[in-house]
Amino acid sequence: MIGAMNQASVITRFAPSPTGYLHLGHAFSALFAQHQARAASGRFLLRLEDIDTVRCRPEFAAAILDDLAWLGLHWDGPVRTQSEHLDDYRSALDRLQGRGLLYPCFCTRKEIAAEIARSGHAPHGPDGVLYPGTCRFLDPGERQHRLDSGQPYALRLDMREAVAQAGPLMWRDLDAGVQIARPEIFGDVVLARKDTPTSYHLAVVWDDALQGITLVTRGNDLFEASHVHRLLQALLALPVPDYRHHALLTDAEGRRYAKRDKALTIASLRQSGHTPGQVQALAGFIPLAM
Repeated sequence: MIGAMNQASVITRFAPSPTGYLHLGHAFSALFAQHQARAASGRFLLRLEDIDTVRCRPEFAAAILDDLAWLGLHWDGPVRTQSEHLDDYRSALDRLQGRGLLYPCFCTRKEIAAEIARSGHAPHGPDGVLYPGTCRFLDPGERQHRLDSGQPYALRLDMREAVAQAGPLMWRDLDAGVQIARPEIFGDVVLARKDTPTSYHLAVVWDDALQGITLVTRGNDLFEASHVHRLLQALLALPVPDYRHHALLTDAEGRRYAKRDKALTIASLRQSGHTPGQVQALAGFIPLAM
């Protein structure tokens, strides 16, 4: 259910992944989230989304906390670190599994590309070519044999069945207005892998609900992901926050800032003698009205 946001109970969050050092785009996003909370006398939380065990590193996590504090951000309560709560996501997966909404996918990227090439039809979604659903139709005996043999797999959401069970859904962006949820544009999204009991989509929805987030603020690049997140909220009987998606910072050539832009990291700007106020100005942060 979508209702008016209670200004007195606004809770926002900044949720970076410790796969590198924060850059100016991160600075803007964090300041934006904090401002939205403080302008409503609400709470601002910090979360580290470190489920990528290959790319996430403790030194990056430590640097994130240090850079944010240096910038003058003050978050409320302890930092939630996703890797410390994997059992939470397993529980969510179990609930979806109990509704018959998940299936193991054994396809490699190469096999998916070959299947798409054979079909001659390649529908696209926000994340690229949609998965053709190959493993959704596997013979149950073959599926069990592959599981028993220890073959690597991903757990995909059966999107058609999920949409059918959830029914019509909406979500609200405070700038773009009420949106009709269209999660099917993503196809059968991956929600976990054999050795990792969650994905970004599942973890972020679960954590936002657990932490009581009432206003999700993030960049425009994640606007479409809200369609999938609204579906998962419905399937898991979770509350629905409001959303606010801000523009992304770009360089002189119009390219969005990335962690590879080492000269624009908060750490490098600090080392070159910039003050917190100067970095905030470089990030282009101008408090926006609620």
